[in-house]
Amino acid sequence: MNPSPTIDRNDFNEDKPREACGLFGTSGHPDAAKMCYFGLYALQHRGQESAGIAVVDDGLMDEYKGMGLVPDVFDMDILDRLNGSAAVGHVRYSTTGSSVVANAQPLVVRHRNRAYAVAHNGNLVNAHFIKAELEDSGSIFQTTMDSEVFLHLFVRNLHLGFEESLKASVARIKGAFSMILLTSRGEMIGIKDPNGFRPLCLGKLNGAYILASETCALDLVQAEFVRELDPGEIVIISKDGVKSIHTNTPRKRSFCIFEFIYFARPDSTFFGHNVYLTRKAHGRQLAKESPVDADLVMPFPDSGVYAGLGYSEASGIPFETGMIRNHYVGRTFIQPTQSMRDFGVRVKLNPIKELLKGKDIIIIEDSIIRGTTAKTRVKALRELGVKRVHLRVSGPAHRFPCHYGIDFSTKGELIAAKMNVDDLGKHLGLDSLRYLSLEGLLTSTGIDNPADHFCKACFDGCYPVQFDENLSKHCMETRSLK
Repeated sequence: MNPSPTIDRNDFNEDKPREACGLFGTSGHPDAAKMCYFGLYALQHRGQESAGIAVVDDGLMDEYKGMGLVPDVFDMDILDRLNGSAAVGHVRYSTTGSSVVANAQPLVVRHRNRAYAVAHNGNLVNAHFIKAELEDSGSIFQTTMDSEVFLHLFVRNLHLGFEESLKASVARIKGAFSMILLTSRGEMIGIKDPNGFRPLCLGKLNGAYILASETCALDLVQAEFVRELDPGEIVIISKDGVKSIHTNTPRKRSFCIFEFIYFARPDSTFFGHNVYLTRKAHGRQLAKESPVDADLVMPFPDSGVYAGLGYSEASGIPFETGMIRNHYVGRTFIQPTQSMRDFGVRVKLNPIKELLKGKDIIIIEDSIIRGTTAKTRVKALRELGVKRVHLRVSGPAHRFPCHYGIDFSTKGELIAAKMNVDDLGKHLGLDSLRYLSLEGLLTSTGIDNPADHFCKACFDGCYPVQFDENLSKHCMETRSLK
């Protein structure tokens, strides 16, 4: 294992929501570990804290994982040692469980001369209660991850048979989960929760099968996109081919709409709709709903770029890149002195002074979560001599916590839950602030009956899967220990 230290999540990175992780698995490929490496490279945006790969060769499972980005964790010598034709990989951003190498995934366990590795994206809302039940009956947990709960259930249910164990274990867990399970016999299993919160798709490459969080990972390895897994589906890939098992699912899907707004790479596709084009459509709708006179439209790189292009297109106001991003700032950059309180923000983004001074500008963002970074950046623009600053957000206001794998699980973290729009605009130092309406967001996805496809709980407080408020408090206590 890579002995890198714990990564501090409280660095100066932008005030953006974070999701749990990215998954990539392949079965039937002679260089499975290297395929996983490239697949994880494509999914690096989904998690930058840790990376790992588990591989199966002739009934034996090997693994390697560590803290940091994919190219920091793996080199060619390590990949050459990970021999096998089936592998599963994972990049992580923790929403439950400490950010330490013990919690890096895939999580590997051994039971009765067999090994199992699981990679998980999402959050189990009842994991705390199942864990307590299992511990009372003698189970010993090695990590603080909710993912380990599933493996305990799975091996306890193996007396029912392999497929029945999968079905029984999936039936016990609640919440958001897309998983890839790899066995030492070489089976690769894709699992999607009944609501379909998190993405998972199936691909094929020269006879090998691939499971991945996003289609951009299939593109990188030149695999053919086959389809997205259905909500509640279990796909078993083995030497006998592909078998699909469907469990009972709700009538409405609950796909996280924030995949379209922010999480996913713009070159990925969900439900046959490209993310880049959808974000541009959000921007065009935002321009219709909240027009304002200005000299230019600009994003804070990189989150508002595509909606900004759409806003510019619909409004006729020129799009400019008024801020230049330094792409070489490390995640654990240390501020040199206490007196340089804004250094972290300024080292990452630098304005083009000649372009912005004396101008009326429209900033396009995809979200305002805690508001700290936005306030600092608006202040810097004012000091630069920008005349008026208008902020337009390509989604509704976040007023409700997420319990399904995004890292704001209490209402107190959300600044829009504490202030109305006008007061928040004044607090941030803006001349005006407007959000895209929920109706406008759904309509601009271009998907038929969009209200039946998406989880919108962070916007409207309507939670598709029930949870216990005490669990939310427990998660926050766990996160405070990171």
